[in-house]
Amino acid sequence: MPPRGVTVAQATKRLLALEHVAPGTSYGLPAFLLHGKFFARFRDDDTVLVLQLGSIDDRDVLMQMDPKAFFFTDHYKNYPAVLIRLVNITSARLAETLQVAWEDLVLKRAPKPKRARRKT
Repeated sequence: MPPRGVTVAQATKRLLALEHVAPGTSYGLPAFLLHGKFFARFRDDDTVLVLQLGSIDDRDVLMQMDPKAFFFTDHYKNYPAVLIRLVNITSARLAETLQVAWEDLVLKRAPKPKRARRKT
């Protein structure tokens, strides 16, 4: 079994390696933005990563796969996000989870092309 535990630095490196993800703020707190919108942030003294997902069903699957690493609180009950205990996740599982979440959201959040005005 691979060792569990990912540092904030390792998670940050993985997040920023994803295309169109950049550091920013959300509600005045440091966050990672995908196309300028919330994607992830650290909380609880950087021991937990909040990650935006494509759906609540995705969160349920993650929690069934690894309840030690994935959870949510009442605050996120009706929101497609999962909380990740960094100490309880493997590096490979985190990388896979970030990639899938990114794939689910990147096209939805891509800037829409501006339509050229027709001359009349």
